[in-house]
Amino acid sequence: MASVKKVEKLVSASKSLRISLDKSKALGTALEKAGSSLDEINQRLPTLEAAVRPIRAQKEALAAVGGHIDRAVGPAAAVLKVFDAVHGLEKSLLSDPRSDLSGYLSVLKRLEEALRFLADNCGLAIEWLEDIVEYMEDNRVADDRYLSNLKMSLKTLRELQTDEERARLDGGLLEAAFNKLESEFRRLLTENSVPLPMSSSSSQSLIAPSPLPVSVVQKLQAIIGRFIANNRLENCISIYIEVRSSNVRASLQALDLDYLEISVSEFNDVQSIEGYIAQWGKHLEFAVKHLFEAEYKLCNDVFERIGLDVWMGCFARIAAQAGILAFLQFGKTVTESKNNPIKMLKLLDIFASLNKLRLDFNRLFGGTACIEIQNLTRDLIKSVIDGACEIFWDVLVQVEIQRKASPPADGSVPRSVSFVTDFCNRLLGDDYKPILTQVLVIHRSWKKERFQERLLTDSIIKIIRAIELNLETWSKAYDDTILSYLFLMNNHWHLYKHLRGTKLANLLGDSWLREQEQYKEYYAANYLRESWGKLPSLLSREGLILFSGGRATARDLVKKRLKAFNEAFDEMYKKQSNWVVGEKDLREKTCQLIVQAIVPVYRSYMQNYGPLVEQDASSSKYAKYTAQSLEKMLNSLFHPKLSKYSSFKGRQSSGKVNNGVSLDQYNSSPTAT
Repeated sequence: MASVKKVEKLVSASKSLRISLDKSKALGTALEKAGSSLDEINQRLPTLEAAVRPIRAQKEALAAVGGHIDRAVGPAAAVLKVFDAVHGLEKSLLSDPRSDLSGYLSVLKRLEEALRFLADNCGLAIEWLEDIVEYMEDNRVADDRYLSNLKMSLKTLRELQTDEERARLDGGLLEAAFNKLESEFRRLLTENSVPLPMSSSSSQSLIAPSPLPVSVVQKLQAIIGRFIANNRLENCISIYIEVRSSNVRASLQALDLDYLEISVSEFNDVQSIEGYIAQWGKHLEFAVKHLFEAEYKLCNDVFERIGLDVWMGCFARIAAQAGILAFLQFGKTVTESKNNPIKMLKLLDIFASLNKLRLDFNRLFGGTACIEIQNLTRDLIKSVIDGACEIFWDVLVQVEIQRKASPPADGSVPRSVSFVTDFCNRLLGDDYKPILTQVLVIHRSWKKERFQERLLTDSIIKIIRAIELNLETWSKAYDDTILSYLFLMNNHWHLYKHLRGTKLANLLGDSWLREQEQYKEYYAANYLRESWGKLPSLLSREGLILFSGGRATARDLVKKRLKAFNEAFDEMYKKQSNWVVGEKDLREKTCQLIVQAIVPVYRSYMQNYGPLVEQDASSSKYAKYTAQSLEKMLNSLFHPKLSKYSSFKGRQSSGKVNNGVSLDQYNSSPTAT
């Protein structure tokens, strides 16, 4: 029993020893591992010591600074979160906005809101951080080097809060986004701006529709809204003006408007650019009623939400850059050219064009933004009215000056007569009389003078009376009375023929017109009687006895009389072969009368007495002409020559008075009719 107990004790001791050995092995192993860990800890201790070295303070101080740190963490964390959100928008804002403009503008608006938050809250976060540094410095919670680094970092953050640097908060993302929007704004305008061809429509009430689709206008307005929110509207306006003015210029270039650049020194008188003036009126009407009307409406549509001053200013700049000033300057150039009656008609044409567009001009260019256009227009209208009235009043003076001139050497109608009468007749026509009346009324009102209804017609009657007096004076200037008769016959028939049935004839009256016809008949009769009418008497039959005893005497008388006739005929034919009857009907009738006065008498004479001389050896000296040759020669008289007509210049060196209208250029015979 006792031995059993001993064995059990040994077994128990053996187990205990074995357990102790196992524990010893485990402990050894653990100690071996702990040794390597301690070596690692030993190696890291210097780094940890360096890290915690700046903060060496009492437990109470460290506990107090914790509250300051907690207050700064909130704003700083919010700022960092927004920064992250900004970077999250970068991909969307750097994409092309054309695919989803509304979405792009929405993202841009979020960026603007984020940047406003950063601008408002970065300063608050910096202030809290500055409080922490100040507390740590006052309580010596950290060493000076650590605090100096913190202060330097905060100073840099504070500098970034200035207006100049604040834009860098997004790393240039906002600027890039607006560059994208500007490009899209330009693209929308460019791709939808198509030059407008000149319309053939004669409708004066036609107003061009908006040249951009409604959807495009809405997109432009949405983009403009973002530009306004960021004080960038001028960028948008500059692009708009550039694109739209370029589009208007492209529309006008198709009209070939190079003539608008002509200067006064490049042409001698208005006649040389008369065709351009007619085009000018049509082109100006097209530009105003279609191109500028459309731009006016579009500016209102696109910028209406901003205000009247903005869109009117935008339209004014488009109109100026597109070419309205060039149109007005061309009109001014015409007013500065040399004065003559044709210029007056062209000035009235210019006034009519401007007056026709008066309501359009007042509506389109009536705002303060268009002050330059208004000033140029007023200046042009004043120059047109002053110039037209100056020329009109000076025509009578110039007609009176022409009285001192020499009449045409060929007895034809002076071109000044045909020109001035035609000019006066045009002034009385439906095209010019209402315009000239309006011009005279305006001009009189400027001078505080009253316009009388008969002012225009009385002035024209005075001009015609002056022409009649000129004709009478010129007729007396001829040394040859016969030529003076031809001259008066020509001119009175010209007045009768060309004024019959005209406004001028109605003004002068039927009795005046009948007088012209009667004067023509009177002077034609005088001309015939005093010239060719005297030749038949040279072929007298007196003393001619043909019986056998008197043939020799008769032959001598026939020779003598034929010789006298031939000499008189040759002299008269030679002299009058240089005279001109310009009107075909009058020329033919005059020649017919001469033929009737000469040829039958000559034919009869030669039939009866020609045989007396035809058998003579010198018969050709006396029977010089046949009746047919005489008729042919007489019918060849008075035709206008192809060469330049004789000059009709005044004796004075100048045909002008006080730089007035000159009629010298109309001082030759008119073209034959």
